[in-house]
Formats: sequence, C-alpha cells, structure tokens
Amino acid sequence: MEKVKATKEYKVWKKANDRYAVTDIKNNWINGAKKVEILLKEGLIKAPMKKKEQPAEAAAPAPAAE
Repeated sequence: MEKVKATKEYKVWKKANDRYAVTDIKNNWINGAKKVEILLKEGLIKAPMKKKEQPAEAAAPAPAAE
C-alpha cells in the first residue's frame, strides 16, 4: 500500500486495486461512515449522486378518455 496523506488524526493509504484505506494514529482501521467522511473531506472520492424523483404526474397513468 502507498501512503497518500498523513495528518495528526489519521493516515490515508491507496491499495493496489485503487481503493483507499484509512488508519488512525494507533494503526487501527477506520471503516464505514467515518472513512467515507474522511475521504470526501480529502477530495479522494466523490459523493454519490442521488436519483431524482419523477413528478407524480409522470408516474401515474393518464385517465382514459370517454
């Protein structure tokens, strides 16, 4: 693994498969939401785009004309 960045609180590593790992000062692995928060703050990953909801009119079928 290659060290990408080191701060007073954590170290960011880049794995051979181009993914990131984060360790704290005591070399304990950081996972989950905290890891994502750190990687977003450092600009190493982008936030996922949320799907836009379609308007209710487009989702409901049009009434039949009589």
